[in-house]
Amino acid sequence: MAIEARTILIEASAILAAAGIDSAKGDARLLLGIALGHDRAVLPHETLPYYSDADAARFDDLLARRCGGEPVSRIRGWREFWSLRFGLSAGTLDPRPDSEILVERAIGFAKHSVDLRLLDIGTGSGCLLLACLSELPLATGIGIDASADAIVAATDNARALGLAGRATFANRNFADRVDDLGQFDIILCNPPYIPSGDIDHLAPEVAQYDPRLALDGGDDGLECWRVLMPVMAALLSLQGRAFLEIGDGQAEDVGALASAAGLVSAGIHDDLSGVARCISLHK
Repeated sequence: MAIEARTILIEASAILAAAGIDSAKGDARLLLGIALGHDRAVLPHETLPYYSDADAARFDDLLARRCGGEPVSRIRGWREFWSLRFGLSAGTLDPRPDSEILVERAIGFAKHSVDLRLLDIGTGSGCLLLACLSELPLATGIGIDASADAIVAATDNARALGLAGRATFANRNFADRVDDLGQFDIILCNPPYIPSGDIDHLAPEVAQYDPRLALDGGDDGLECWRVLMPVMAALLSLQGRAFLEIGDGQAEDVGALASAAGLVSAGIHDDLSGVARCISLHK
């Protein structure tokens, strides 16, 4: 029997809003699309020619998952980043728009260069590396991650985006010996930088569903930077640039650790919310 989507969405939005979901209306539209097998949101003005009991049961299950804090991106298995689709797994961070500042700055730095080598440390879904390669057709890149699951996801994403010929991924820890990788013109990194004690207080979308390995930066959130800075100083070419994602309020401390490793700040850049999110470094 035909039914107006509005009839379903009003109730669903109310359920999500009561659960504290700020994006209740938009999430309800996306979840209804998933329940119906669509790859898009269902809009209120649409008429659904057929809405079965099975469709309703699927939608109720999706609403319950979202009310429990599971992000829509995890429910559907992918996130859009830099206008590209990235499949997610349990071993990957859920890419967020604030991280796009690293891609923006890296592309701006590289726009007049050719044959660049890129390194993405802690690559996760591969979103930083693959977004850059999508804009730099002559560049190649390597992504490394301590999670074997993340490497599978990143490899699959490279293949799906038609970038497998220019991107390779390796299951490696950045704390291990990596100087065999050679020198790189651009280094990208979004490492674990959240203080251990803060993680359980984050939004459920992060605390419950993003891998702790990709979040936990030790007692002060700087543990990864102490290890990373000498590694990046060794891997960065003389004319190269590193673009790193930092936590709110970390710019001064990260800059000091960079300086101790022989790196110099080339700028600190704000994300979409006006928070200092990216620091760029050179030798």
